Amino acid sequence: MNAIHDNPRRHSITVTEYVRMGEARVFAHDARLELMEGEIVEMAPIGSAHAAVVYTLDTRLRALAPGAMVFVQSPLVLGERSAPQPDVMVLRSRADRYYDSHPTAADALLVVEVADTTLRYDLEIKRPI
Repeated sequence: MNAIHDNPRRHSITVTEYVRMGEARVFAHDARLELMEGEIVEMAPIGSAHAAVVYTLDTRLRALAPGAMVFVQSPLVLGERSAPQPDVMVLRSRADRYYDSHPTAADALLVVEVADTTLRYDLEIKRPI
């Protein structure tokens, strides 16, 4: 007979494992996921207002920071267990254009999360990370 567990064991994964899973196409091609503190989290769908704000920020930030790189909804590696996908990031320019690895916190000049439906999660979970 199997023992009953009050709290099931969780398996925390690393950014490296998460990236490998993506490369192996474990997730659906249109899945909106991010890794937060070792857990894979499904992101909310993008609404039209959200998309319009992100587009506006992207356009304006590119004009304001011509020497930097602006990434939209791309991974930002924060340690071994988190790789959120902020809506917009202004990053230090790098010769490889981040082809060899995702940006990290040290590369970020500005990180913007547009929170139209996930404000509490973004403020309480994402911001501290």
